[in-house]
Amino acid sequence: MEYVLRQATLDDRPALELLIARSARELSANDYEPEQVEGALRGAFGVDTQLIADETYFVVAGDGKIVGCGGWSYRRTLFGGDNRAQRDSAMLDPEADSAKIRAFFVDPDHARKGIGSRLLERCETEARLRGFSRLELMSTLPGVRLYAARGYVPTGHVRYDVGAGVSIEFVPMLKEIPK
Repeated sequence: MEYVLRQATLDDRPALELLIARSARELSANDYEPEQVEGALRGAFGVDTQLIADETYFVVAGDGKIVGCGGWSYRRTLFGGDNRAQRDSAMLDPEADSAKIRAFFVDPDHARKGIGSRLLERCETEARLRGFSRLELMSTLPGVRLYAARGYVPTGHVRYDVGAGVSIEFVPMLKEIPK
């Protein structure tokens, strides 16, 4: 199958919402309990239309269907969709701050076919072209394997409250990129 990478548009939002939910539910099943995933889908996971507006969010399509998504940001918000309350759209300084790698999800039927790596390479290239030499992200547990294979280093673990007394574990990760 031929995969095509392109910028995401607001018209992609319904397909992205479905993709994110399916990816989170199926690819996280070995790492999170269902109530953790459902809680995360209410805010920690989701479409961030600021990334789309900034033209830093991408999709990969195969056979006319979106099968992967991911992006990067030059804004302070580290993770979360439009429904997440703790958002900061202030601009980052490439000399002092790390660009943010954001919202990577792959269709379970297309997992482990290089889609995440292809998206990540595009994001890293664009961040470097904007003057960034460091990248940071907040990885899900299943995402750690991809990011570690691409040179990201874990810096700890955090628990994020997703409501109703439920929390989910994330792994902050960093990577230096040459200018």
